[in-house]
Amino acid sequence: MKVKAYLEITMKIDEANRPAAAKVYTDYRGSFLKEINGALTKDLLIRDEDVQVLHGFDSAEHAAAYLESDMFKNDVFVGLKPLWSDDPCVRIYTVA
Repeated sequence: MKVKAYLEITMKIDEANRPAAAKVYTDYRGSFLKEINGALTKDLLIRDEDVQVLHGFDSAEHAAAYLESDMFKNDVFVGLKPLWSDDPCVRIYTVA
C-alpha cells in the first residue's frame, strides 16, 4: 500500500520533556500501525525549535479519523498534552 496522505502534528516541547514525548511515541507506534485503519508509517522528527510526528495513511479520510480515535484522544493526546509549551499545529496533506 502506498502513502496517499500525511498527518503532521508539530509540537513545541521543551528539551527537558523530549524524552517523555519520545516514550509516548514509542509506546504507541506499534499499536498505531497495527490497529488504526489506513495507517502505514509513523516517524518522529526532532528539530531545535519543535518536535513533529509524521503519520502516513492510505487516505486523508483515515488520517482525519485517527484524530477522533480512542487511541489518539484517550492515550496519545493525554500522554503528550502535559509536555506541550504551546498548542500543537495539526495538518493533513494529500500526496499529489
